[in-house]
Amino acid sequence: MDIPGVLTALQRRARTSGGEPLLTHYDLDSGGRTELSVATFANWVAKTANLIEDLGADSGLVALPLALSRPGHWMTLLWPLAAWQRECAITLDAAGADLAVIGPDEPRPVLPGATLACSLHPLGLGLRDLPDGVLDFTGEALTQPDQAGTLPSAANAPAWIDGSAVLSHADLAATTPVAGRALVRPSGALETLRAAILGPLLGGGSSVVVEGTPDDALLAKIRASEHCME
Repeated sequence: MDIPGVLTALQRRARTSGGEPLLTHYDLDSGGRTELSVATFANWVAKTANLIEDLGADSGLVALPLALSRPGHWMTLLWPLAAWQRECAITLDAAGADLAVIGPDEPRPVLPGATLACSLHPLGLGLRDLPDGVLDFTGEALTQPDQAGTLPSAANAPAWIDGSAVLSHADLAATTPVAGRALVRPSGALETLRAAILGPLLGGGSSVVVEGTPDDALLAKIRASEHCME
């Protein structure tokens, strides 16, 4: 199975069990909790894929520096699948990319091409008063169609680039499947993506991502209330 198999799994689950949760995100610093069903996550991915096409990522690279600062946020986690749906690779270094994705803090253009700022709001609300050269991700994505075709990628094509490390679609497809409901504490960008999205999609499971610094009692409460695996 190559990584388009992950996209196929997402689309199949959206058709057959779209109302089931796929990703639940806790932001302990803001107190926010966001639950995305399979269908909702798939819809955000499709709209973002269409946005990538509209913005013309001709280099085949989507820069995701947001993954370095907020690897576990649900807005961060949808971008790789959207990029792969348009035959683009994710890079953590903006050099050479046509499109960059950043957070809401001190937004500024990163590239000569398009820079998109994500609000990181629990409900996905947009940003206002952005500087020239920076687009609001929410506002741009929500105007896009709800469906997007999937362009096939070869198993050995680059999918994730972090400095000198280049992982192919086949490399990422080696992620361990997750059949249950996993509690995920964000760590590195790729490790978080594997645990929160790739594993659950490949195994038919779901994830609960907890950002912030909980004490043991709070983490145990979240684990119990969300029915996570031990």
